[in-house]
Amino acid sequence: MARWINATVKSVENWTDGLFSLTVNAPVAPFSAGQFAKLGLEIDGERVQRAYSYVNAPDDGDLAFYLVEVPEGKLSPRLRALRPGDSVMITEEASGFFVLDEVPDCQTLWMLATGTAIGPYLSILQAGRDLERFQHIVLVHAVRYARDLSYLPLMQALVARYGGKLRVQTVVSREDDAAALHGRIPALIASGELEAAVGLPLDATSSHVMLCGNPEMVRETQQQLKESREMRKHLRRKPGHISSEHYW
Repeated sequence: MARWINATVKSVENWTDGLFSLTVNAPVAPFSAGQFAKLGLEIDGERVQRAYSYVNAPDDGDLAFYLVEVPEGKLSPRLRALRPGDSVMITEEASGFFVLDEVPDCQTLWMLATGTAIGPYLSILQAGRDLERFQHIVLVHAVRYARDLSYLPLMQALVARYGGKLRVQTVVSREDDAAALHGRIPALIASGELEAAVGLPLDATSSHVMLCGNPEMVRETQQQLKESREMRKHLRRKPGHISSEHYW
């Protein structure tokens, strides 16, 4: 059973009407970049809890989470209403296997995300560990509107930090943006537009794909990669080319 501890809110960053980041401080146990914790509040006599991936690197004392507010939701509006100094419950131990230890060696590591599921990749890239075994890393962030690219400045800073090893490609589905591809990830893979924009092949010979985000995107992308690139899900007992995580 998960052990819950109290965290102190450091800040709430409001990005758009629906997106915000919550930063807290708490004596959590060491975790691996890519893992998630659960946040909870006592509401009407019960603990309401949801799982959220860490955005920060594990050695950062500030614990950051990137959230979408569900207006009719029980928890997210209340998390957004928290103020510095308030308390929120957090699980002491992190969970999840969406970590680099579970990813095999390859030439190009593709990190594909929709919405707030960019979080685990930002944690991995900020940590900067175990990345030397990849020649190229491609970070793809797909959103509805350009204003939803909350962490674009951080992604650009990471590109500068990695000196050409990291390539970032943004995707916007509901408006045209000169700096982004237009559409959805599965369709952009099918058409070859994603590879053309990045300038690297996406295939079973050279690539491993990490998928995190909307369950529909994850399913459709897995199917597209299977049909058009002969890539299969990666399992410990049966190595493959795709690691996936559904976002909560």
